Amino acid sequence: MKSDRLLSILLLLQTRGRVPAHELADRLEVSVRTIYRDIEALSASGVPVYAERGRHGGIELLAGFRTDVTGLTADESRALFILATQDAHAALGLEAALGSALRKVMAALPAPYRPAAEVTSRRILVDATRWLSGPQQAVDLQALQDAVFSDRRLRLRYRHGGEREPRTYTVDPYGLVAKAGVWYLVADRRGRPRLFRADRVRTARLLDEPVRRRPGIELADAWEALRRQVEEREGGVEVTVRLRREFLDMFQRITASMLKAPPDDDGAGEWVTARLVYPSLRAVRQLLAFSDRVEVLDPPEARAELLAGARSVTALYEGEGRPPGA
Repeated sequence: MKSDRLLSILLLLQTRGRVPAHELADRLEVSVRTIYRDIEALSASGVPVYAERGRHGGIELLAGFRTDVTGLTADESRALFILATQDAHAALGLEAALGSALRKVMAALPAPYRPAAEVTSRRILVDATRWLSGPQQAVDLQALQDAVFSDRRLRLRYRHGGEREPRTYTVDPYGLVAKAGVWYLVADRRGRPRLFRADRVRTARLLDEPVRRRPGIELADAWEALRRQVEEREGGVEVTVRLRREFLDMFQRITASMLKAPPDDDGAGEWVTARLVYPSLRAVRQLLAFSDRVEVLDPPEARAELLAGARSVTALYEGEGRPPGA
């Protein structure tokens, strides 16, 4: 463990330059005192590392010092070659760069690790796009990328779902997140975190002003807070249903964004119980697509809504709902 930690410190310093001791301690989950002991061990082994105290101090390598040691273990080497589908890299204009980078990493790996890494790249694939999600609108991420990487503010013309006209926002970007095949911009607006779907951005213009992020907040922190807000939001209509077991997999794929928890499945019986949360009562009509394979148990209002929907469909096909002249 200590040798891994010493190598991690060395690589962090080589990548980041001067780093405060408390930041190294947080990253490596040890005490500041342990970090200073590790620095002494690195120095004793011939690594030109030194510490400066004070408000702007930190730990740093002597200028010009580099090491070619990758420090990769066999499992770390394999992890690098678990590939995602090309869509995300292509959207960022990095599809060709990904292939080139992986070839270089493969060449730099210790020879004993290369066969396992190559097999991993051919046997494991991560596809983050949900089944039955429908076609995704093409998204131009270039301006959003420019803002993220240049640390500048961004002015958006953004259309919210259900609105016809876009609104104008000035935002401070943290980064981009691909969630189940959909790209989002994570940004602050007036000091508060906001989430913007990239395919709803009508125009994006870089401003000359530097970005104004909240101190100590990184993309992962902002995303986690927003993700939890979406998944734990109050309101909506909670619906309890039972469904035929043979259609459980299909049901979970289609209603994944609405499921409150995994279905209650004890492995026995014809029916399985599930709980979903819909944004409105009318949205419950999604369940009509399952015909008699799904039955709403509660609340009564949801059952009534499905009954009204079923009657509308019946009237349409019996001719009562046909438009004049049809």
